[in-house]
Amino acid sequence: MAENESITLGGGCFWCLEAVYKQMDGVVSCVSGYMGGHTDRPTYKDICTGSTGHAEVVQVTFDPAFTPLEEILSVFFTIHDPTTLNRQGNDAGTQYRSIIFFHNEAQENIARRLMAELDSSGVWDAPIVTELAPLVTFFPAEDYHQSYYFANPNQSYCQFVVAPKIIKFRDKFKHKFRSFR
Repeated sequence: MAENESITLGGGCFWCLEAVYKQMDGVVSCVSGYMGGHTDRPTYKDICTGSTGHAEVVQVTFDPAFTPLEEILSVFFTIHDPTTLNRQGNDAGTQYRSIIFFHNEAQENIARRLMAELDSSGVWDAPIVTELAPLVTFFPAEDYHQSYYFANPNQSYCQFVVAPKIIKFRDKFKHKFRSFR
């Protein structure tokens, strides 16, 4: 039996990614946090300045025997725009960059292959600018950011930004949708 695996993804606001992956069959856990910067123990207030170098990320732990990394990454490339540098919609700054922090060489190879396939397929009008970087220190976000969408579904950002990404996931990956537990 395969062990669970983790990968860390940044694709704009971590509330969006976390809300989707928490509803994906085969995902064991998701933790919102910060990664890729140059300061120790950043806070949300720190990273919002854009000066720490950290990205808002979600560390996704999944069962690869049930949900392979290719599916995790296919969802990632479906629910955010990997062609915009340091931006997702109105969220702008390096903290919102598209980035994959791979945890091992196999993950890096799969991500590179998938990105090349997507680029050559013409699914996007512009080239993918998603960064690939090796795992570095992960800093979990403050407690109030964990499961944010599910605690605040009526908040305007959740309704206008997060919910459409969830709908897109449900429409394209019906076979992988499960209710949040």
